[in-house]
Amino acid sequence: MTDDRIQKLLDIEEIRNLRTLYSHYLDSANVDGLENVFTQDAVVEVTVGSMRGLDEIRKGLGGAVTLFDRGKRGNYPFLHAVTNHWIKITGPDVAEGRCYLIDFETASKPDPNPLLLLGLYSDQYRRVDGQWRISRSRLETVWPERGETVSSFDPANAMTFPA
Repeated sequence: MTDDRIQKLLDIEEIRNLRTLYSHYLDSANVDGLENVFTQDAVVEVTVGSMRGLDEIRKGLGGAVTLFDRGKRGNYPFLHAVTNHWIKITGPDVAEGRCYLIDFETASKPDPNPLLLLGLYSDQYRRVDGQWRISRSRLETVWPERGETVSSFDPANAMTFPA
């Protein structure tokens, strides 16, 4: 019994680390590193669009780095701060979770406010070859414009995932 509980904690920590890795890889423009975060067939919906599969995810998120890198520094045009991570193991190799995103813009812009957006990530996770990965992810914005599906106080209730 104790061994199962310890394994569950280890699984949750490995899953939680995926969002931290995602932030570091994306912010530093290391889109190749995203293979350590997403499954090959992952589906991602974020503000820059919907992407299916790791190649599309790399291309789409790489495009976001380019779009926001107005200073042409090559990396860190934004900083993703992820917090309040809730994770539920739903099966031996599957889980779901939700966390908050505070997204700062570091590139120069006319508006001095560095806050780009506030949002909620809803994720599904799958263990592949012994490693946890994000298999489905959806970002719902709360600010500056509120998404239509943000409505629940229970983190497991009303989560919506890409189809």
